[in-house]
Amino acid sequence: MAVPAEMTTLDISGRYHMNDGLSDDTDEILRLQGLGWLLRKTLALSHLYMKVKHFKDQNGIERIEIDQTLSGGIPGTTEIHPLDWKDACHEDHIFGAVYNKARRVHLEDEIKSPFLRAGWTDDVEKFGAINTMAVSDPSKGGKKWVAEQVWGFALINGERRHTRHVAFVGPNGEVVNAKLVYDYQGPL
Repeated sequence: MAVPAEMTTLDISGRYHMNDGLSDDTDEILRLQGLGWLLRKTLALSHLYMKVKHFKDQNGIERIEIDQTLSGGIPGTTEIHPLDWKDACHEDHIFGAVYNKARRVHLEDEIKSPFLRAGWTDDVEKFGAINTMAVSDPSKGGKKWVAEQVWGFALINGERRHTRHVAFVGPNGEVVNAKLVYDYQGPL
């Protein structure tokens, strides 16, 4: 389902479901992150659901907190993104130890990759997009990789959808770009 016309990147709060039919395949990214075949196949058969809370904290810092759940009994992960562009370490059962940072950006000024900059709605250009960077910590096991994302809204098959562009660099310099598209399921 399309996001409401009045929704902007200033508040992306809501319930979402990843649309596997409209999203690019992420198996190669997951493989390069070191996830085994069985886990990747299980994830491919599961459906990802997200509850996104977007707010300003008591210090006035914009924050996005995401609770993910997967169908089939697979525990999801929790993402916490203060939009302050400061590294924060996060460790979970799927991706291991990862350093994350996030910010609000104006695409033309701050994003170099044409893939990450292209295809957004006018309101994303006006209010800015959400930019995240995740870097694995191979010192705690696992492979070295970097995933930069830009989040916003894009017209997909004529409908306005929450979308994420992912620019991934694997352990040996492999580059994979993927677009993730989400169905809006309503407010929290």
